Amino acid sequence: MLDEGGDETAPTRNAALPHDLSPWGMFMAADWIVKSVMIGLAFASLVTWTVWLAKVLELAYAKTRAKNAVRRLERAESLDSVASSGGRWPKRGPVAAFVAAARLEVERSASLSSDGVKERTQVALQRIEARAGRRMARGTGLLATIGSTAPFVGLFGTVWGIMNAFIGISQANTTNLAVVAPGIAEALLATAIGLVAAIPAVIIYNVFSRAIAGYRAVLADASAEVLRHLSRDLDRRALRTGEARADHDAYLASAAAE
Repeated sequence: MLDEGGDETAPTRNAALPHDLSPWGMFMAADWIVKSVMIGLAFASLVTWTVWLAKVLELAYAKTRAKNAVRRLERAESLDSVASSGGRWPKRGPVAAFVAAARLEVERSASLSSDGVKERTQVALQRIEARAGRRMARGTGLLATIGSTAPFVGLFGTVWGIMNAFIGISQANTTNLAVVAPGIAEALLATAIGLVAAIPAVIIYNVFSRAIAGYRAVLADASAEVLRHLSRDLDRRALRTGEARADHDAYLASAAAE
């Protein structure tokens, strides 16, 4: 409507865009529920990048150590000589646990069948490998959760903000853009923050999934190398036992002939 001087009515004339339409200004002007959504999404984004930094360092260190240990295993002549094959053999880690489990099983099964020793050792190595994989995957599930839920949380904030914007429009009794735009912009900011939190989380989760699969492949190589050494050591033990038994039989035969 226009008044007698041709100007808009008072509610429309007094409506004006807020002075600050920056993200921070819209955040401060938003409803407290929308603010809570934005704060939660910002915290989720911080968690995403914290997990990324921690897992990058952990995975790089673990993979490098595992590769070095595999090279040591390839150069060694037997499981007993692994620690003296050059360099410093790690006292901790999945590959060191592989070797320790294999040697322990050999000690416990000194007088038992070689095939049984191999089977029991393989089961022990599979359990160690599975534990190492689960340990390395810790935290990545949180990334998947953030990546799948953050857009919907942001959408909730947007819907709530738009509802408040329409309520404000009805109370102001006008559809002037100066009244409509600020509330809708504040509401859409929640969706934008949700996408900012979700997109990196999904990308980082996929990258870590491939990296952890590569790490587990290195552990599988180490496990196969340990089993190869174990099989060779058991064959050597059987050969030495057979030779000793043959020497003993020959000695008894010669003693009986005399």
